[in-house]
Amino acid sequence: MILDFYLARKFLWTFLGMFFVFMVLLGLIDLVDELQDFPDLPFAEVVRIVLLNMPQENYEFLPLVLILSSVALFMRLARSSELVVVRSAGRSALRGLLAPLTVALLIGMISVTMLNPIVAGTAKLAKDVENSHAEGGTSILALSSEGLWLRQGGPTGQTVIHSERASSDLDVLFDTTFISFSPDGEPLRRITARRATLGEGEWHVTDAKIWDLTPGRNAEAAARRLETLSVPSELTRDSIVDSFGKPEYILIWDLPEFISQLEGAGFSARRYAVWFQMELARPIYLMALVVMTAAFTMRHARLSNAGVSVLSAVLLGFGLHYIRNFAQVLGENGQIPVMLAAWAPPVAGLLMATGIFLHMEDG
Repeated sequence: MILDFYLARKFLWTFLGMFFVFMVLLGLIDLVDELQDFPDLPFAEVVRIVLLNMPQENYEFLPLVLILSSVALFMRLARSSELVVVRSAGRSALRGLLAPLTVALLIGMISVTMLNPIVAGTAKLAKDVENSHAEGGTSILALSSEGLWLRQGGPTGQTVIHSERASSDLDVLFDTTFISFSPDGEPLRRITARRATLGEGEWHVTDAKIWDLTPGRNAEAAARRLETLSVPSELTRDSIVDSFGKPEYILIWDLPEFISQLEGAGFSARRYAVWFQMELARPIYLMALVVMTAAFTMRHARLSNAGVSVLSAVLLGFGLHYIRNFAQVLGENGQIPVMLAAWAPPVAGLLMATGIFLHMEDG
């Protein structure tokens, strides 16, 4: 038990040190990028954006930090001959790996239950702050029992869009209402349409009725109907999807309810369901990375092969990472089931890494 606590403590401190180094480096890189994107902003405001971005950036790099931490720990143990002492005491390599695996499991659980909500809150706030300083206004989307609400902004004013339902890719809105406002907040016109399709820089509206809401005019008497109509818009499909809220912007505790709400409104929630299941599988994924790294670095010190071992461990770790991302894309596109996309890569990676580890030990 004492030895397990010793290995767990060394691994935890190695991870925290590596995490701090990455946090500083990513913060400096992001600071330079934000200064280039917002050269007219006060420096304090730019630093605020950087600090809000830091949790999300470090969360994304957490697997890489864990890989490098594992490499650093096991190489240090090998070169100090501590692994030889552990084996001489009758401990198998697999038994000695349990302490770092437990720490990796705890890191994964803490990252999902505690760091994920922090990332969701700060990332969304950072995006809102950046949008508030961006030119051309912002778009805001909300989902309710009455349908879809979208606001598009621009130098000529704001337009509020309401739709009872939409296509799964959000390119087409049905039973839609457009209400345009001047920069001073005065209503200008109202448009109802049976169908509105998002094109390049405009909405293509069919079967439309237009009311002029200028004060002093009889809106109903001056109303007119058109078969087709173009409504200018700076929105794109990607901006609407982002307005929905990226999965990273939603607290993991709120995702099940959000998914149910999306599906109840007739939208596809696969993107969010895949993300939710992948977050639940994150602890297993991190454990797989530790075992994969240990298979090549938790060995007797052989200086001539140390570089090859480290390179092999890092490359296999990156390989598992990209396989996981590829499965995520397939799951979001409906090519494979959600559960398979989320759980197959980490579980298969853990089993494969364990097999490689046992094979290397037997060899």
